Amino acid sequence: MKFQINSVFKKEQSTIVDLIKNFEFLVDSVKSGDRNKIKNVSLGNTTLCIKAFKKPNLFNKIAYTFFRKSKAQRSFEHANRLLSLGINTPTPIAFFEFKTNGFLDQSFYISEQLDCELTYRDLNTNLDYPEHENILRAFTRFTHNLHQNNVLFLDHSPGNTLILKRGNNYQFFLVDLNRMRFGNLSFRSRIYNFKRLSVHPSVVAVMSDELSKLYGSDYNEIYKIMWTATQDFQSHYKRKKRLKKKLKFWIK
Repeated sequence: MKFQINSVFKKEQSTIVDLIKNFEFLVDSVKSGDRNKIKNVSLGNTTLCIKAFKKPNLFNKIAYTFFRKSKAQRSFEHANRLLSLGINTPTPIAFFEFKTNGFLDQSFYISEQLDCELTYRDLNTNLDYPEHENILRAFTRFTHNLHQNNVLFLDHSPGNTLILKRGNNYQFFLVDLNRMRFGNLSFRSRIYNFKRLSVHPSVVAVMSDELSKLYGSDYNEIYKIMWTATQDFQSHYKRKKRLKKKLKFWIK
């Protein structure tokens, strides 16, 4: 077992280790996806969000053992790096890795559970949400700040930004952090980073308008790049989904 625990939670280390060792017996309080399991557990006054990543296939076992850090370790390190840049994410608490026969078998990432008013996805499903445009513009400024700090969030999708209202302001918190790149970003790559966020032209228009103000660039140029990237992504996603459906049919 390999693990690292946030120094703030060192006194609870033995309890946290026991929670991970007994993860399968914890109450499944969160609706998890097919790939990963998420469970919430109370630890004193803190609610933990424990994410168990899907066990890797043979190829990924080799990759994560010898060539790449595990998703759990990357999530923990990325969270700490974001916080050091002043970018919000739920407090990282720990990561754990377990090996079998020398290869990575299972990994866990623990963060503080954050109860939020909404996620970015809610802005897509309800275009009449109160202060919809104001939230979108604030989110665009948040993403622009990411890029100004040379952060490219590769999983910048509707479910991965939690939104909290604080007075008259909105705060944005990133989750699902294992896929990120850090370094200088081109103008086009920054705009492409919005491509997974919405299929609604009106939403893309607002984000493009706010970006044009931030960059002092032409709105029409930004909208054209963002909307084209969005359509290309959606086409690719739908093709991939159809292919998976066909493969499942033939396997059956």
